[in-house]
Amino acid sequence: MKTAFCFDLDGTVTSTEILPCIASELGIADEIATLTRATMDGHIPFEASFRLRCLILSRVEPSRIRNIVAEIPLDSSLLSFIQENRNDTFIVTGNLDIWVQPIIELCQCHLISSTGIYENDRLHIKNILNKAIAVSNVRALGYERVVAVGDGANDAPMLSASDISVAFGGVHTPSTIARSASQYIIHDGATLCKMLRAL
Repeated sequence: MKTAFCFDLDGTVTSTEILPCIASELGIADEIATLTRATMDGHIPFEASFRLRCLILSRVEPSRIRNIVAEIPLDSSLLSFIQENRNDTFIVTGNLDIWVQPIIELCQCHLISSTGIYENDRLHIKNILNKAIAVSNVRALGYERVVAVGDGANDAPMLSASDISVAFGGVHTPSTIARSASQYIIHDGATLCKMLRAL
């Protein structure tokens, strides 16, 4: 059975949330981390929160963002699995394509994300990803089965739309909403990869 693997990025493949790391450049990491956590727990709508966080973080130079993101540690087990299955693996993230590119280059897999561009030193968000639509688009590529892995409330549409869904808590406990949308809850990257390889 032709299977696609869809992974959330922040706090799932990465060992920390990306936006607070960028915010550390402005000295507001704790504030952005609190806003991010409230969003991942479903207390704040993702789109509104994401636009606000991007507006704040757009003060950081794009080249500096790229360098910060390149240094963010990844779950080694998940990275190995993604690289081994790169042709059938999709990072599905609400984060911006122009910010997460260093991680995608390392993973060597497909990216489905929110999109943005810099024009005249200003960040413009072109599209904010709907993760349920992302799963539909993956299916349209000819996949008979979609496996989704995520941890936040914004992952729930992807988890609900997939055939096999896993709430993954490698960094922190998955949100209640993500757990409710999932068939499995796993807290360790090596265990998750063992399960995925057995499918």
